[in-house]
Amino acid sequence: MKREFNIRGRLVGENVYPFVIAEAGINHEGDINKALQLVDAAVRAGADCMKFQCHITEAEMIKTDIKPAKISDEKLWDIIKRCELTYKEEVRLKKYCESKGIIFLSTPFSREAADRLQKMNVDAYKIGSGECNNIPLVEHIAKKKKPIILSTGMNDIKSIGKTVNIIREYGVPLILMHCTSMYPTPHHNVRLGAIKQLREVFKLPVGLSDHSYGIYTCMGAVALGACVLEKHFTLSKKWPGPDISISVTPSQLRELVKGAKAIFEAGGGKKVILEDEKPVIDFAYACVVAIRNIKAKERFSLDNIWVKRPGTGEIKAELFNSILGKKSKVDIEKDKQIQWEHIYG
Repeated sequence: MKREFNIRGRLVGENVYPFVIAEAGINHEGDINKALQLVDAAVRAGADCMKFQCHITEAEMIKTDIKPAKISDEKLWDIIKRCELTYKEEVRLKKYCESKGIIFLSTPFSREAADRLQKMNVDAYKIGSGECNNIPLVEHIAKKKKPIILSTGMNDIKSIGKTVNIIREYGVPLILMHCTSMYPTPHHNVRLGAIKQLREVFKLPVGLSDHSYGIYTCMGAVALGACVLEKHFTLSKKWPGPDISISVTPSQLRELVKGAKAIFEAGGGKKVILEDEKPVIDFAYACVVAIRNIKAKERFSLDNIWVKRPGTGEIKAELFNSILGKKSKVDIEKDKQIQWEHIYG
């Protein structure tokens, strides 16, 4: 499986800047104008991708009175039905995203929704955590031969493995997203260590789909190698909707984009002396100096030598102990750097 791949001209994977997804989800509440406003705000914040959810309610669920636990007191059916966008509206959104230079993605929650997105010629598919082990839908999407970003909340290594194997059968580029399906997710349940685990087990690039408050956990994820970051996004915390409380604002998204790039650039490397550090040595290092006048044939001791900056002398501080007890060949004035030619033996 590829460690990097292209989504609409943007290379996504392990050795490039993190791919930042602003998850509009259903925060538009079915209002196309609010959805367009979210696109504009995400573009201004510098996000790479604007993601929506493709809901065709009758195709994805049966009518039910169930309510989403701890998220809303409203019936799930009523939430989804109210937040549906029509095919024409989704086409308009995709075209608008592309005109603004941001990638359009959408999560299908049914076979019909996946087919709708295929008809729209999307560049990739995002599969949500609830569909991670929905093998029939995963296989239906994988057959379309588009890159897949797969969230893994509410699943363990065994169940994720079954889905990964299905996708691998079709040779589809794949990124796994570590995710905790709690709204909000307490920081102690984010479990950033799973990023490394997923990468090692499946030999795939891994990102983070995060439902905790703020952007701290995403920053930490970048340091641990996350190549995709997904956060729910809203224009205002005053908007209604079940996901608003866990959504980041435009200013937070802007900081996330900026911080993710900085942390990515700071990652990697080895502990060596850089060429650009070497000029600093001259003033930052210390060398052995006389701390009082020293007579010829006098032994060097803690009473007459010590280490002081700058680091322009021959005998650096690390060699101080090696010359203690040796004799001076010449008279040395106070505050003069000791040279090797000054020392017997």
